Amino acid sequence: MPAPAHLQTHAQTPASGKVYLIGAGPGDPDLLTIKAAKAIASATVLMVDDLVNPAVLAHAAPNTRTIYVGKRGGCASTPQALIEKLMVREARAGQVVARIKGGDPYIFGRGGEELATLRAAGVDCEVINGITSGLAAATQVGVPLTHRAHTQGVIFVTGHSKTEDDRVNWAALAQSGMTLVIYMGITHAAHIQAQLLAGGLKASTPAVVVQNAGGGNGLAGGEQHHFMTLGTLAASIAKHQLKSPSILVIGEVVACGLAALEAQQAGLNGCPTVEFLAKSAFNLDRQAA
Repeated sequence: MPAPAHLQTHAQTPASGKVYLIGAGPGDPDLLTIKAAKAIASATVLMVDDLVNPAVLAHAAPNTRTIYVGKRGGCASTPQALIEKLMVREARAGQVVARIKGGDPYIFGRGGEELATLRAAGVDCEVINGITSGLAAATQVGVPLTHRAHTQGVIFVTGHSKTEDDRVNWAALAQSGMTLVIYMGITHAAHIQAQLLAGGLKASTPAVVVQNAGGGNGLAGGEQHHFMTLGTLAASIAKHQLKSPSILVIGEVVACGLAALEAQQAGLNGCPTVEFLAKSAFNLDRQAA
């Protein structure tokens, strides 16, 4: 007796896979979301970026296949087109793919590009947010990205564009009064500094550079940070030999982070006073010297 029609149809239908675009956060595996951990545990294939801490992969099943698709600024990277092709191929073969990225997929993580490709190919896809490195970096050094006494907003911007191809309106950002969180800006720091100064942002504006925020991939030698001013930005980066991955934070709120550090060194508990903040802001050049 032939099988019922609905069973025959099901047996003849190709297996349907799925892709999760997962933000693994800035590096610290404790900052991975519960939803991300569950998705990784359900995956049959992992596609892992270079900046993902290996400890994150502990959530995967023992027999999960792992494909490393390294992507890091300033280094040789797996072509984006190949990554997207692999995701489509694996999902069409019935695999559950966990595409694991550092930070958040939708903040300079090419998540929008990958989602568009997957949808065009008819592949089921779900995006799982992670803590972006710009937020983690600021928090790590005690800098609130918004603060009623200093700024009413924050702008995330890439500094990765080559000087001759730079489409960022740095003059507008200089006039915005917002905290600037700059990703991938180490290589072009001198250009960014010059553009912001030309746009009217004061040389005395506080700044901080955080390298390997959140511990990075766990293999890069750990986090370090240095406070400075916009006027000393490029020179300080060169002096301390800061490299990618690093986050640049520029704005009046940075004084809060340095004040918290100085208050801690002075043995003070709780939030620094307004007077302490003001004093600290004047000490920024001393800190960078």
